[in-house]
Amino acid sequence: MTPLLGLSRLIDAISTWVGKLTMWLILAATLISAGNAIVRKAFNMSSNAMLEIQWYLFAGVFMLGAGYCLLQNAHVRIDFVSSRLTARMRNWIDIVGIIVVLFPLCFLLIVLSWPMFTQALASGEMSSNAGGLIRWPVYALIPAGFALLMLQGVSELIKRVAFLKGLGPDQLSHEVHKSDDEKLMEELAAQVAAETAAAETAAATARKGA
Repeated sequence: MTPLLGLSRLIDAISTWVGKLTMWLILAATLISAGNAIVRKAFNMSSNAMLEIQWYLFAGVFMLGAGYCLLQNAHVRIDFVSSRLTARMRNWIDIVGIIVVLFPLCFLLIVLSWPMFTQALASGEMSSNAGGLIRWPVYALIPAGFALLMLQGVSELIKRVAFLKGLGPDQLSHEVHKSDDEKLMEELAAQVAAETAAAETAAATARKGA
C-alpha cells in the first residue's frame, strides 16, 4: 500500500499545481473582460478574438480545475444524507461511485472528445466569427480536463481504500480539508476562549481573597 500512497501524493501534487494555475486564468479572464468593456465604451471598438479568449479561459478553469475540486472535496454532495452515514459507509459509497461512475464517464468523454481535437488540429479549424480564434486549443481542454479528473480519481480511490484499511485519515472529513483561514480562525477563537477563562478564574480568585 505504501507505493500506492506515494503515487496518490504525486497525483495530489499535480492536481494542486494545475488547480493553482487555473486561479490565474480567472484573473486573466477578468482583466480581459474589463479591458474589452473599457475599449468598447471608450472607443466604440470590439474584438471577437478578445471576446472568445474569455470563454476559452473560463473553459480552462472549469475543465482543468475539476481534478483539484475533487482533491479538495469541494464538489456537490447531499450532506443531509451523507451526514447520517458512518465514515466507513461514506468511503465505501465513494469507492463504488469512483469505479462505477467517475472512471467510465471520464474514459467515455476522453474517447469521444479526442477525435474532435485531432481533427481540429489537423484542419486548423477557425472560429466562424470574423477575427475569431483557432479552435483546437479549447477542444484540447476536454480530454485534458477529464484525464486530470480521472487521474485524481485514482488518487481518491487509493486514499479511500487506505482509510478502510486503517492506513490513512478519512478524506471525507471536514477536518482534513479545512483552509488555512479556517484553521487560523479556530486557533484565534481557542486563544480568546483560553484568555477569557483565565481572566474569569483570576477574577473569581480575587473575589474569594477579598
